[in-house]
Amino acid sequence: MAARVRQVIDAAGVSAREFARRIVIDPSKLSRSLNGTRRFTAAELARIADIGGVDVGWLLGPATGTEATPSPVRSPSAPRPPVPSPEGGRPLQIVRETVRLIAERGFHAVRVADIAAACHTSTAAIHYHFPGRDELLEAAVRWCMDEDTRRRADATAGTRHAGDELRLLIELQTPRTEQQRRQWCVWLDLWAEAARSTTVGRLHMEYYRQWRGTVADVIRRGVEQGVFRPVDPDSAALALTALIDGLASQVLATEPDGQVDGVPGTGAQAMHDALTAHVDACLTAPTAG
Repeated sequence: MAARVRQVIDAAGVSAREFARRIVIDPSKLSRSLNGTRRFTAAELARIADIGGVDVGWLLGPATGTEATPSPVRSPSAPRPPVPSPEGGRPLQIVRETVRLIAERGFHAVRVADIAAACHTSTAAIHYHFPGRDELLEAAVRWCMDEDTRRRADATAGTRHAGDELRLLIELQTPRTEQQRRQWCVWLDLWAEAARSTTVGRLHMEYYRQWRGTVADVIRRGVEQGVFRPVDPDSAALALTALIDGLASQVLATEPDGQVDGVPGTGAQAMHDALTAHVDACLTAPTAG
C-alpha cells in the first residue's frame, strides 16, 4: 500500500510535506505510514484517492510482485460523477469551508450539514473524507496552523536583518484584512476549545511552541547582530507573543474601522503601533551617541 501511495505522490509532482497538506494530515503521520510504522486510516486513504484520482481499491490492492505497477487511474468499474474538482481537491475544499464557518459562527455552532451545504455536496460525502465531526474540526485547525506557518515563511524568506523580520512578523499578525480577521476568529475559538479538549489542546500547544520558537529565533539572531539588546530570547518571545494575542483580541472586538457603536476602540493600526513601540522600548539596541 505504501508503495502505491508513494506512486500517487510522485504523480502529483509535489513534496511529501505538500501532499500531507493537501490531504490534511500531519506530515509526520504521512512519513510514518509510508515507512510502515503507522497504518493509514480509511478516511486518509479516501482523501489520497480523491487527490490522486485513483480508486481506494487500487490503493488497497495486493502487491504485484514483478508485474508492472498499474497506472493510478480510476477503475472503470467504479466511475465517479463527472463533476468539476474543487481547487486543491475535495478534502481541502471541505476544510477551507469548515474554517470559514468556524470564523463566522464558532466551533460548536458549525454542523456537518452546514459544511456540506457550503461545499454543494452531501453529508455522506463529508463523512467519506472525515468520518467524525471532531476529526474534521481537528483537520481544520491543523490546516490553519500550516497555512499560517507557510505565510510567515514566504513573507520573511530572504530577510537577513532581524529587526526587519520581527516587524514583518508583527505586520502579519495584525488583523487588518478580512482574511486576517477570520484567521484570528478561529484562533480565539481555538483557545476556548483548547481548555476543554485534549486533542485541540495538543494542537494549541504544538502551534504556540512553533510560533514562539520562530519569534525567539529572530530575537536571538537580532541579539547576535547587535540589533537587539542582550535579552533572553525565549522570555522576550513569550512577552511579545502574549502582547500580540491580547491586542488582537481587542481588535477583533472592534469593527474594522476601529469603532464600536461609533466609539473609538482598539483598531489594527493602534495594535501595530503599540507592538512597534514595545519592540523599540524593550528590544531595540540603543544607537551609539
